Amino acid sequence: MIHSAISCNLDADILEAALPLLEASEVEALEWSFDTLYKSGGMPPWFEALLDAFGREGRLVGHGVYFSLFSGRWSEDQAKWLAELGRLSDQFQFNHITEHFGFMTGENFHAGAPVSIPFTKATLAIGQDRLKRIQQVCRRPVGLENLAFAYSIEAVKVHGEFLEQLVAPVNGFIILDLHNLYCQLHNFGVDFAEMIRLYPLDRVREIHISGGSWEDATAQPGRRIRRDTHDDSVPDEVFRLLENTIPMCPNLKFAVLEQLGAGLKTEASKVAFRGDFRKMAAIIRRHNPTDNLSGINEFASKIEMPEGPPLEDEVLYGQQRELSYILENAADATTAENLLCKSSLAKTDWRIEDWDPAMLETAVRIARKWRRGFV
Repeated sequence: MIHSAISCNLDADILEAALPLLEASEVEALEWSFDTLYKSGGMPPWFEALLDAFGREGRLVGHGVYFSLFSGRWSEDQAKWLAELGRLSDQFQFNHITEHFGFMTGENFHAGAPVSIPFTKATLAIGQDRLKRIQQVCRRPVGLENLAFAYSIEAVKVHGEFLEQLVAPVNGFIILDLHNLYCQLHNFGVDFAEMIRLYPLDRVREIHISGGSWEDATAQPGRRIRRDTHDDSVPDEVFRLLENTIPMCPNLKFAVLEQLGAGLKTEASKVAFRGDFRKMAAIIRRHNPTDNLSGINEFASKIEMPEGPPLEDEVLYGQQRELSYILENAADATTAENLLCKSSLAKTDWRIEDWDPAMLETAVRIARKWRRGFV
């Protein structure tokens, strides 16, 4: 059975938009970004009761934002993140736990942009180490979300295989974010049929849909870049991707509608949000299997105790620090490109020489926005 869900955090605009759906019992599951609580200063009893109610039915999934899976150096903030996840996993009955792909730029743990990394044996080992530590403390199935952003078409084409290698040691799964996929289809001119077969679809347990925005690429006049900003309604193209993708994912269990509260300030936007949810739910109902799926892969936790201290790579860490500084402080994409060519990333596995100029410009814009924190 596939459950229609919303991403529901402690945000007044999200909750106001979702309230009629919750009151009518239309929402079948909740996704909660558990590590964004720092903004609220605590959890009111009524929100805790809401999470409890869905958790008791096996319909609560936890989604991390800030762990920074591929950071080259282990941080105290990551240790605290794991400890808090352990506490929350004792308190709430999460069905599974997921995290974003990539590493967070910036010095502040809660203010940085999630950007990609080179797909190497070193980054693979760090990612696998971190996933084992997440699974060890949460004792649930764990998964990773595909990234919307990439610097080059080559990175887009190997992303799915790298995700498979990452999650395999913990019997993990993938969140296939279809708006993220839509961004890459548009930004790199790839056909859906070509792209989708590059992902291990038997590992897809959760699907995300959302909206985003368009941005003109000044580095290449006339080109528009699709951004995963989560601040608008779901495009029709993404709903078509949902229709086409569900039959390919035999272990799909949750489909989640995401939108940030910043994009739900008006009554019209709230009505549109509910319309998007109902459209998603109708698609799910059409595709929900009629049998009991006794053979579905539940991605049961494969607890592997990490051996020794967390893996670290000081060279990678230094490169990440340098890249973060350039992205967050360069005056423009041309300046960023010049600085990168003189940096420790030049002529390395980062392959900055192959980066798409418009995507580098986008990375600069993303990093500047995220300096204010996840919004």
